[in-house]
Amino acid sequence: MAQLNLPTPDGNLQLYSTSAPRHFETEVVGGLPRIAYSAVHVVNDPLADNDPWLDMAIDWDTTIEYRRHIWKLGLGVAEAMDTAQRGMGMDWPASLELIQRSVAASKDFEGDALVACGVGTDHLAPDPSLGIDDIIRAYEEQVEAVEKAGGRIILMASRALAAVAKSPDDYIRVYSRILGQIQQLAILHWLGEMFDPALAGYWGNADHRIAMDTCLEVLVANADKVDGIKVSLLDAGKEIEMRRRLPDGVVMYTGDDFNYPDLIAGDEMGYSHALLGIFDAIAPAASAALQAMARQDMDSYHDILAPTVPLSRHIFKAPTRFYKTGVVFMAYLNGHQKHFTMVGGQESARSLQHLAELFRLADKAGLLENPDQAAARMRALLAVHGIDG
Repeated sequence: MAQLNLPTPDGNLQLYSTSAPRHFETEVVGGLPRIAYSAVHVVNDPLADNDPWLDMAIDWDTTIEYRRHIWKLGLGVAEAMDTAQRGMGMDWPASLELIQRSVAASKDFEGDALVACGVGTDHLAPDPSLGIDDIIRAYEEQVEAVEKAGGRIILMASRALAAVAKSPDDYIRVYSRILGQIQQLAILHWLGEMFDPALAGYWGNADHRIAMDTCLEVLVANADKVDGIKVSLLDAGKEIEMRRRLPDGVVMYTGDDFNYPDLIAGDEMGYSHALLGIFDAIAPAASAALQAMARQDMDSYHDILAPTVPLSRHIFKAPTRFYKTGVVFMAYLNGHQKHFTMVGGQESARSLQHLAELFRLADKAGLLENPDQAAARMRALLAVHGIDG
């Protein structure tokens, strides 16, 4: 047990004592009952001589080693997504190199080391002067590069398309054109405006349920080219409604970092698979919970995941787009990287108060793998802020 002084909401300090870490079964035997992708972060190189707000420096070895950690837990890797600061510090050339390295590393694993890769239009700056054909060409360029690397495609939402689309028909035209060309089944990604304000009104309407009709029209018309869709709206009701309307053969991947345990468990009419940023931060618990589900031990499934939900809701609290800071801080606390710095200087995107509460919630969920090490690293952060931990 470690003790340290942590900030409290009233601006004071309070002595906090860590609890024992929880043991999670991490050796996967026989596969998992749900497809579970972890959208994983990248590790910054803190020793690079660069300007973090203007350019990036990636610690490639540590970044890829973290993906190996995810695969060993039986989870898939969703590569070069928003968790990897795609379009929020990571540009397209660096994202393509990340995809190439990740796909190559996945081949070291016997059997299925799942990796799916984000394809977007982020090398094309949003500009009202652009046309729909420009958006299509941008998507085609990234599709070709990812397919050449041997990657499976996650078709990400496009800021450029959101900026120029004048009607739902523009979305239908773009997605139908791209899906008609791909070599393997793709996963679509509907990322809500809470994650990226530039995507407000995606699918041609600010009302999510009206937008859902357009998205479903695309899925029905191209069902033979689609594996599933990841929905990140942080609204369980909307996800379940859409899940029940999906065409045969198309599955739902939950991107709901607030309500994932129940959505993955499902109901009498179906369930969601997972493609979640929070699975980066809680990977051992996610793997153990799904193994319990495989044993039909749903009590253990919920017992493992229930205490992770307050942590996830805290990490993904508004402004939700800054959740990456909490994900990387968890990796730092648990020794998966030696430092707490991020691409784009995003370690500064959350307050010390926020990170202190993250520490408490992670400890209560049993997710601090080595509480003494985690406490020492928390104390180092406190010292930077002038606090004797």
